[in-house]
Amino acid sequence: MCLCWILLGLPQSMDPFGSTQISDLMPNNNTEQTSGSDVLESAPDIRGEMKSSKKETPENNDVLQMVAQNLGPPALRLCTTSKDGEVKLRNDDSGNPEQPPMTIHQMFLETVENFGDYVGLAFKKGEQWKKITFKQYYNECRDAAKSFLKLGLQRFSGVGILGFNSPEWFIADIGAILAGGVAVGIYTTNSPEACQYVGSDSEANILVVENNKQLQKILQIQDQLPHLKAIVQYKDDLKEKRPNLYTWSDFMQLGKDVPDSQLDEIIASQKPNQCCTLIYTSGTTGNPKGVMLSHDNLTWTASTAGHVVNLQPATANQESIISYLPLSHIAAQMIDIWLSMKFGGTTYFAQPDALKGSLVNTMREVRPTAFMGVPRVWEKMQEKLKTVSAKSSTFKRKVSFWAKDVGLKTNLNRMNGNLSAPWNFWLANKLVFKMVRNALGLNRCTRCYTGAAPITRDTLEFFLSLNIPIYELYGMSESSGPHTISVPSSFKISSCGKVMPGCQTKIFSPDVDGCGEICFWGRHLFMGYLNMEDKTREAIDEDGWLHSGDLGKHDEKGFLYITGRIKELIITAGGENIPPVPIEDAVKEHVPIISNAMLIGDKRKFLSMLLTLKCNVNNDTGEPEDGLSEEALRYCQSIGCKATTVSEIYTSRDATVFAAIQEGLNRVNEKAASNAQRIQKWCLLEKDFSIPGGELGPTMKLKRPVVLKMYSEQIDDFYKDAITPITPDNPLTVK
Repeated sequence: MCLCWILLGLPQSMDPFGSTQISDLMPNNNTEQTSGSDVLESAPDIRGEMKSSKKETPENNDVLQMVAQNLGPPALRLCTTSKDGEVKLRNDDSGNPEQPPMTIHQMFLETVENFGDYVGLAFKKGEQWKKITFKQYYNECRDAAKSFLKLGLQRFSGVGILGFNSPEWFIADIGAILAGGVAVGIYTTNSPEACQYVGSDSEANILVVENNKQLQKILQIQDQLPHLKAIVQYKDDLKEKRPNLYTWSDFMQLGKDVPDSQLDEIIASQKPNQCCTLIYTSGTTGNPKGVMLSHDNLTWTASTAGHVVNLQPATANQESIISYLPLSHIAAQMIDIWLSMKFGGTTYFAQPDALKGSLVNTMREVRPTAFMGVPRVWEKMQEKLKTVSAKSSTFKRKVSFWAKDVGLKTNLNRMNGNLSAPWNFWLANKLVFKMVRNALGLNRCTRCYTGAAPITRDTLEFFLSLNIPIYELYGMSESSGPHTISVPSSFKISSCGKVMPGCQTKIFSPDVDGCGEICFWGRHLFMGYLNMEDKTREAIDEDGWLHSGDLGKHDEKGFLYITGRIKELIITAGGENIPPVPIEDAVKEHVPIISNAMLIGDKRKFLSMLLTLKCNVNNDTGEPEDGLSEEALRYCQSIGCKATTVSEIYTSRDATVFAAIQEGLNRVNEKAASNAQRIQKWCLLEKDFSIPGGELGPTMKLKRPVVLKMYSEQIDDFYKDAITPITPDNPLTVK
């Protein structure tokens, strides 16, 4: 950095941090409100070349300290790794009017003023739905905030929340923010050690747990959390009394003597460009990273995304959604808490066993107007519908097949701009489509979304054929959730839509096909990774663009397509780059008995694959069971196999099933773009992948590094004394 530039007060290089020493001097506790114009930064020209994110740190600390003292506080930067830091917000220079920066409290207060008597939250007690208005919701959040203060919550210290979705989860989250703390969701599947890392990294003063099961995790590592002052359990009675351990009802009474003025003073000191929430990544390749999200990140994204998907304010037509996905994930938080709050929608809480089978019952009761499902949720629905269809009469199956053919053709035409529908579509709708929507509880739902992991074209087309378009969206924790969104008037199969207004997308270093790394710009971009400056600099380049690590390209109409992930990209020993997901999806499509497929081949002479079979899942533990799923049983019967369990097929190496798998893989190989993209060996595993087993993350995304380690022995066997097959005539071999 040129010293004369600093002395003259001219702009420095576009390093989003500035120098470490100067940014450390930035005042953090200024209680004056920051105006929008003071904190907005315009995007660099996206047509220009992107620069390297590497930047040398100035070495002359004394000179920099002197300059900082002479010139006063430096300008705000786009990034910080301190939870008490402040950042400059990214401006939209497209000419569109800017949404004024807003804190969580300001947005909530606006909601109370506009929709105060509307139902904000609904939960089931026994067989009855209990409802909470936005006024009641707001007051309970204030009560929780005062109780947090009573327990000694410090400014910008964490409040960890460990449990299934509930009103208490929301109230603890918002209460922590109002009290000046930082809300920190913790995955319910986390081990005690993982909970300890999050609690320690966020310097959590209070941990809020659902029940005794989660409490026991915290008690195991309590002595390793030096900042912890109290634990609150929000479900069930306490099984033992301990110092600083409270029930939810006792906790909510703690702050009754805390004056409103004390809380109001803290609320007034909060700024839109300060951190209010931490989202911890899944940490498949090391410790999780704490994604710092500001008030503005959440309020701006909720407003912008809501308008893109045409959410209606409660005064016009109140929206209804179901909260069931993990709230420690940004997708669930953005939809269930912030979007619903912004537009005055009602959030209904599903039962804790939602993903084990009860979700559809809740859907039928609530009949949501919008629904978000990760790909595995849609795949499970697809499997269930296929099972029901297989058990119906021959006549009904023929009618269903005809209707789905009409539905798919009509909706593909609509997707391509032909909005007219033939007469037989309306007949199919009456005979089949309406019945399916009613059975799924989607008869009021006009927005069915998916994201967080790749979804197969087969699943998208299956639901499209039933007149249930599933719209893909794409984003990251680091973008406060969505970045591109598909909408009914503008979507393409297998595309994740177009960029949100006020945001920009750039394809970095595109190849001849226009495919390169997807980079983001916008006010939804995170502040930085907590206490991880190196990781933050890796993610955000010196011009302030977020490098997603995903590969993609645009079509001529601006639709974004994800083609893979850089870290998942397989680079063979021969130097060929191969994205694994398309090949894995093709295998699952051609071999319906396959549940999970993982392609192997990085730095290897050829490609191989790990496969698992579809099986039943234990509703209590989430563990895969030995019994084959109904769809797998039907498949076995169709090829003449009498097996009913995974172990029968695995131990006997069932010739019929193994031959069918090989035949399916042969069909996939026939469509391979090159010999290097052919699967040459494969192995069937004893158990399906699962969250408890560690192979899948909380959103059912494959944790490839974990699988590589767990099944290293099987993988190594693929390549012992390997002679690389180089022609299509080489046989496909089973381990």
